Amino acid sequence: MPPPADLPGFLHGVAPILDRWGYFAVAGVIGVESFGVPAPGQTIMVAAAVYAGAGRLNIFAVAAIAFVAAVLGDNIGYWIGVRGGRKLALRWGKYIFLTPERLARAEGFFARRGGRVVMIARFIDGLRQLNGVIAGITAMPWRTFLIYNAIGAALWVGVWTTVAYLFGTHLVEIIEHAHKYKWFALTAIVLAVGGYVVLHVRHIRRRKARSSTDAAAMEDTAS
Repeated sequence: MPPPADLPGFLHGVAPILDRWGYFAVAGVIGVESFGVPAPGQTIMVAAAVYAGAGRLNIFAVAAIAFVAAVLGDNIGYWIGVRGGRKLALRWGKYIFLTPERLARAEGFFARRGGRVVMIARFIDGLRQLNGVIAGITAMPWRTFLIYNAIGAALWVGVWTTVAYLFGTHLVEIIEHAHKYKWFALTAIVLAVGGYVVLHVRHIRRRKARSSTDAAAMEDTAS
């Protein structure tokens, strides 16, 4: 494998682990990250894909191992949440500002939109590590969790391994360059979401007004 210096930027830190353990490093780090242990799972997957682009690893093996480790890790996290996560959250959650009220809101949120949250959680730091645990705590049906988690893991692995494999060590330069425009991107996203909310609220109000008008017309007709 290439020396650590061949991996620039934030990838440099995982190079020694990857140099020594190869595919086992990918499986182990992603696996433990997926059930709540702080670990550089995404970073090591990107680094492994960069190595694959240099011919040092097989990209299909990297992607397959990363996918399996992510799914298995999340499922371990799910069962941790089911078996005792809620009890631990209620006991110790106050130290991380997780009150019973907030946990109850999270349960309601997962009940309404849990599948979509699980699917996109892989792309969000914090949610990626605790996704399975939270799903278990909020009693999401295991089959539902398994399906959406597998879809999310496949998208996460597919996107990052493909991008890292194609762009190689230039990926860090691209990310650092993109960071210069992150506030413009965030502003655009906020404006887009705000516009959607305003239009959605207007649509609901018009629909209610239309329903009221129709109901009044029907009463007049009946009279």
